[in-house]
Amino acid sequence: MNGLVYRNLKMYFNDRSGIFFSLMGAMISFILYLAFLSQNMISSWGKVPDARLLLDPWLIGGTMTITAITTTLSSLSLMVKDRESKVLADLSLTDISYIGIQCSYLITSVIIGVVMQLIMYFIMGTYFLIVDNSTFDLSLFPQILGIAILSSFMWTIFNLLILSFVRKVDTLGKISTIIGTASGFFAGVYMPIGVLPTTMQRIMKYTPAPYNTAMYRNILMNSQLHKSFKDLPASVLTEFKKIMGISIQLHGTLTFQQDMLIIIGFAVVISICVLLISSISRRLVISRV
Repeated sequence: MNGLVYRNLKMYFNDRSGIFFSLMGAMISFILYLAFLSQNMISSWGKVPDARLLLDPWLIGGTMTITAITTTLSSLSLMVKDRESKVLADLSLTDISYIGIQCSYLITSVIIGVVMQLIMYFIMGTYFLIVDNSTFDLSLFPQILGIAILSSFMWTIFNLLILSFVRKVDTLGKISTIIGTASGFFAGVYMPIGVLPTTMQRIMKYTPAPYNTAMYRNILMNSQLHKSFKDLPASVLTEFKKIMGISIQLHGTLTFQQDMLIIIGFAVVISICVLLISSISRRLVISRV
């Protein structure tokens, strides 16, 4: 299985255009923020001191969630390519079990998701450090790494479930376009969750994306939140967190630990679904030999 993981990683990182397009969703959110969203948000929260220093890490948190979604999906595209070219069918006839083959794709995708999230974190953090003089606190790195690993696993399982029965690369392209476009919305980057209609907020909360983003934002924004709101009423801070998707409202305000438990819960449920359908997807692959 180690050989398959190495082969998958090599094929992903050798494909420069694939890497670029896997980051397209994250880069679009970054560019939209710089071009349009930042000034509007700063104007909306003009009464809050150093609003820009709050919104920079707010964007980073959402963009890292988008990166986790799109890069893990892109890395799993190799599985679909192998399925269409019958490489997966050939591999299933070797000594490696079908579950082992699937695990190789999963491990590859998790590694890629973590690496690409950290790359985006350092790119955006460095940019805002230079342009806005934002704080780039390296002491947060262990926590960021932990969330990156959890989110990569979560979205790898999610995308593995979606792609379990996809046989053609053409279909994969259409799915990637839909997920890449929707990821920015569900991560609460294109528009803060608190300004959306109640129905749309409810739909978003049925997905792992807002909880994933809230975890990042809680870590990245914590220090600046205390500085910016220290002279303002507590109600203003509560309202800011609610509107901006830092604290998700779900039968009360969720804590960081509760967000993490929800993500783990999603991962467990989706993992069970993947295991339940693995025998069906295996039969489909073998039937093509």
